[in-house]
Amino acid sequence: MSDPSFESPINKLPGAVVLLCVAMIGVEAGLSFAEAGIIGGPGAIGWRLGLVRDFGFSGEIFDAMWDTGRWSVDHLLRFVTYPFIHLSFSHSIFAIVLTLALGKMVAEVMGQAVMLAVWLLSGVIGAFFYALLLNDPVWLAGAYPNAYGLIGAYSYVMWRTLGAAGEQQLRAFSLIAMLMGLQLIWSLFASIGNGWVADLAGFFGGFAMCFLLAPGEWRRIVARLRQRG
Repeated sequence: MSDPSFESPINKLPGAVVLLCVAMIGVEAGLSFAEAGIIGGPGAIGWRLGLVRDFGFSGEIFDAMWDTGRWSVDHLLRFVTYPFIHLSFSHSIFAIVLTLALGKMVAEVMGQAVMLAVWLLSGVIGAFFYALLLNDPVWLAGAYPNAYGLIGAYSYVMWRTLGAAGEQQLRAFSLIAMLMGLQLIWSLFASIGNGWVADLAGFFGGFAMCFLLAPGEWRRIVARLRQRG
């Protein structure tokens, strides 16, 4: 018989968060086992590169579609498939941890559907601006723009909370400022590439989406429009 007073030390995660993280962990586990020689045989060492080529996001491919006006469904799907493929085991860890922690918070405050929409669309926005602003031949892979979108949603919640309490709302952006600062410091010692452009675009996309998707926000917008009318 279970003790009704017993509380699990691990808080229950929303199903949408679990689904996203299981998908990322599953892909990474398969690739890591392949690189370790546990599955797939000698040819498995190239699985990761093959997945990046087949499902990663290429700014050059996007530019070619933009220039020709020919939009391939297979290539457009890269906007939503690239976050599930990471460049290494270590590359995947931070993105998964951010999705777990911030995804749980966003889902609990705004609902699982909103959290899922923010995660997915932030990745799309990040890839779009990566292609639009840069001419970088490096392919985009990994869920960092998506995770930064969740940071944007978290910042939005903090921004609203601080505003309601009459406190300084700029404090809501302390997390993104810290992460961008860490990236700047790290860039002094190693080349980090231009992925930060997609990350930052994902952050602003996640923050902006909350003005439409967060519970009650749409009613506020309609009320303000009626007042002005």
